[in-house]
Amino acid sequence: MNILLTGKDGQVGWELRRALLPLGHVTAVGRDELDLANADAIDRACAAIQPDVIINAAAYTAVDQAEREPEQADAVNAAAPARLARQAAQRGALLIHYSTDYVFDGAKTAPYVETDPVHPLGVYGRSKLAGEEGIRAAGADHLIFRASWIYAARGVNFLRTILRLAAEREELRIVADQIGAPTWARFIADATAHALRQALRERRDGHFESGVFHLAAGGETSWHGFASAILAGRGGDDGLRVQRITPITTADYPTPARRPANSRLATDAFRARFGLALPDWRDSLQLCLEEIPR
Repeated sequence: MNILLTGKDGQVGWELRRALLPLGHVTAVGRDELDLANADAIDRACAAIQPDVIINAAAYTAVDQAEREPEQADAVNAAAPARLARQAAQRGALLIHYSTDYVFDGAKTAPYVETDPVHPLGVYGRSKLAGEEGIRAAGADHLIFRASWIYAARGVNFLRTILRLAAEREELRIVADQIGAPTWARFIADATAHALRQALRERRDGHFESGVFHLAAGGETSWHGFASAILAGRGGDDGLRVQRITPITTADYPTPARRPANSRLATDAFRARFGLALPDWRDSLQLCLEEIPR
């Protein structure tokens, strides 16, 4: 089985390179090998690789910058997934794609389920929603996994930013009125590999159904709570200067793009379909922290 994986250098993509190896021949590409903003390049790559499975872990994720660069965000987050889906449909391949909680506005007071009305607040969320819609319109067999608050031991993410700032400053001011579930990229990759195995069996047996599923860690916290847990888990690190973690409101930290106040995603549908639930975010965080040198 040939697997085409895009976004190989991203948080989830890097973990997928390991998780997918037992399932087939993986061709992992990054921006240097495949420019997803170039539709012809996508077609050429699929013609050369002849994938049975396409996993799109690439995305334009600069949420604030997207407000200034909507064309670039749309090219990567909307047009490229649709193009990959059309290639999958032509070849009878399965497409797995990652979306985001930013398709919602965060106004709901309970965790979002897959059937809740979508209402993105900014360019990034709108581009990711357009990607979902383009995939569905292409008619390919597909699984779309919406995730949120992703972090990893490598790359650019909230966890690594907090550790860097904690080594530089005595006080951190962190937003406390946005809520979600920090989700380790490794567990997203492992859950994807598990779901892929089952999806391949379902397709073989003739009862596969495409769909959107929420994929996030258990539990919930705020960005302030996440930062506090990161530093508590890093206890005894002599390299940290931070003395105080001060909770602030979203209004105290204005950004070009609006963020959902509620990023919680209900994962019951994923658990019912694939028989798997990600662990509580606190347990995942501790495992991830153990991989980062002090």
